[in-house]
Amino acid sequence: MKEKIGWIGTGVMGKSMCGHLIDAGYDVSVFNRTKEKALDLINKGATWCSNPMEVAQNSDVIFTIVGFPNDVELVYLGEQGILKNIKEGAIVVDMTTSEPSLAHKIYEEAKKKGVSSIDAPVSGGDVGAKNGTLAIMSGGDKETYDKIFPLFELMGKNIAYMGKAGAGQHTKMSNQILIASTMIGVVESLLYAYKAGNDLNEVINVIGKGAAGCWSINNLGPRIVDGNFDPGFFIKHFIKDMGIALKEAKSMNLSLPGLALAYQFYISATALGLENLGTQGLYKVLAKMNGI
Repeated sequence: MKEKIGWIGTGVMGKSMCGHLIDAGYDVSVFNRTKEKALDLINKGATWCSNPMEVAQNSDVIFTIVGFPNDVELVYLGEQGILKNIKEGAIVVDMTTSEPSLAHKIYEEAKKKGVSSIDAPVSGGDVGAKNGTLAIMSGGDKETYDKIFPLFELMGKNIAYMGKAGAGQHTKMSNQILIASTMIGVVESLLYAYKAGNDLNEVINVIGKGAAGCWSINNLGPRIVDGNFDPGFFIKHFIKDMGIALKEAKSMNLSLPGLALAYQFYISATALGLENLGTQGLYKVLAKMNGI
């Protein structure tokens, strides 16, 4: 018999991820702060719940993917949170990019209630979520990871167990550190090509197949050319991620000057009111700086 699934967070990525579970025949209970954003899932057969605690009461495995660490803490530990009234033996899986220390705290609180906890942030944006090709980085007990691996396979292709509680979040920080500066390189590269009079699609086609090729240029570059700055991943969420990485680095007495410089560039997007664009919106920041 299939597990009953709970899902909390039906945003840009969460809606598609949850949809894959419904399509696979799972009984899903869903909650989102804005019900309208869950209507597509409800129409596909998901059961609406009025709060996270109600989701937990009806589920064997509960997935969450929300915005910020304070949202995660509220969803798990708040007055109507998941851990307030959850079945013994249940499994909780937080797929939000959040603080490693919070992942460990949730793991310990869940353990007191006989509940298993996995932190499993993802990478791949809206395209990966829609296509079921996300990278999933997991921390927690290996036995629990093995139990829910078949569910991960419905959402991702690059799935890895990274170690104890918090290890998934630390891996995602490594991912975000690399992307932060890479995305700046992408927008600077394309703006240079624009000023030089090159055809941007041709530039992407050539350099995207060489040593400079990367996911960001090949997937987000064409969106920039098309003037599509809709979020596959919000700038404001990326700022949150970089802040977590810098905080963690400080606690480890680790200097990351490249990340610190990139962080300031992303903050400038907020100053210009562009924080709700996708990360490719950094192109607009640089264009404004250059009077374009």
